[in-house]
Amino acid sequence: MTSTAATAPVADARALGLAHYAARGVLEHVLAGHGITFQQQVALRSAVTADAPQTADRLAAQVQRSLKADPAEVRVTLDELLAKELLAVDGAHLRPTDAGRELLAAVGAATAPVTARVWGGIPAGDLAAAGRVLALVTERADAELAALTA
Repeated sequence: MTSTAATAPVADARALGLAHYAARGVLEHVLAGHGITFQQQVALRSAVTADAPQTADRLAAQVQRSLKADPAEVRVTLDELLAKELLAVDGAHLRPTDAGRELLAAVGAATAPVTARVWGGIPAGDLAAAGRVLALVTERADAELAALTA
């Protein structure tokens, strides 16, 4: 066992939070350079990656579930994306515009080298174990939040 492994912190809520905010800080720095917020990026990515065009209600619900955000704040975010012409109304649906797709591609290109440096060199087994733990923590936390808000 290496000295780093021997002194590595045990995964807990604090370690998860620190990792989340460190990574989010990098992303928010890149997003600011493109004139969008974290919540706008999440909503836009949800629209771009959807299998089919989403109604405003469905897209808002998906973003709210992902971010555990206030539904009214999510609606404001969608309105901001419409105002920036990154989303467009198409009948009953919201569709990402070419500008929205291009923006996400530019953000992806800007974050790719950072992502490679942050995640590079982590053994596949460690990533798989972390993925399983994070999925379980998410599942349990979602259940706890559902019970608290029921």
